[in-house]
Amino acid sequence: MQMKTMPLGRITILWTLPLKTESFQPVKQSIVTLDMEGVLTPEIWIAVSEKTGIKELRLTTRDVPDYDVLMQGRLKILDQYGLKLSDIQEVIGTLGLLDGALDFLRELRSITQVLILSDTFEQFAQPLLRQLEWPTLFCHRLQVENDRIMGYQIRVTEQKQRTVIALRGLNYHVIAAGDSFNDTAMLAAANVGLFFRAPEAIKKQFPQFKALETYPDLIRSIKSALF
Repeated sequence: MQMKTMPLGRITILWTLPLKTESFQPVKQSIVTLDMEGVLTPEIWIAVSEKTGIKELRLTTRDVPDYDVLMQGRLKILDQYGLKLSDIQEVIGTLGLLDGALDFLRELRSITQVLILSDTFEQFAQPLLRQLEWPTLFCHRLQVENDRIMGYQIRVTEQKQRTVIALRGLNYHVIAAGDSFNDTAMLAAANVGLFFRAPEAIKKQFPQFKALETYPDLIRSIKSALF
């Protein structure tokens, strides 16, 4: 800001001169939004299913597009079998990252900003975030009483899609990657949407999104799409 003063007796008048208009030209920046489970980490509920032998818990957003229907079904199963939050957290504590995920994320964060958008919950995410070296995560929260999961609180409906729309409104060029039905709105809202290791049925239903299977291919596609 350029400033000038003009003495007027004992009074000094202070005013500003307008900056050149080119100083206010908007600058577009890139940002990448990633799903977490299936892209960087294993599917938590599948791991719980394998640990407990409860086959119904294998269902994920790859299988059930309506997230509320999926979660209500999970809560009924937990109640039926008497599974507590600590039981699920114990399973999560044994999980590692997908092979190559950390190297991919490190390289990606060295060249652009990254935001993880997930429909998981705060109480589940901490051990996995630690392994991922603490990227920023937007997710939801469980309602818990005496270690029993009573319900869940959605921070905002359609959070993945709405976050991407908000970022674009802030003049970001958004590149999004996910693997499930609940990622498709995010991919559609982004400047560039990419599938990563999505099931064949989902890829066929949404052929508009480029489908990739390896981290090297994903990082190359993201790099080529950076603004």
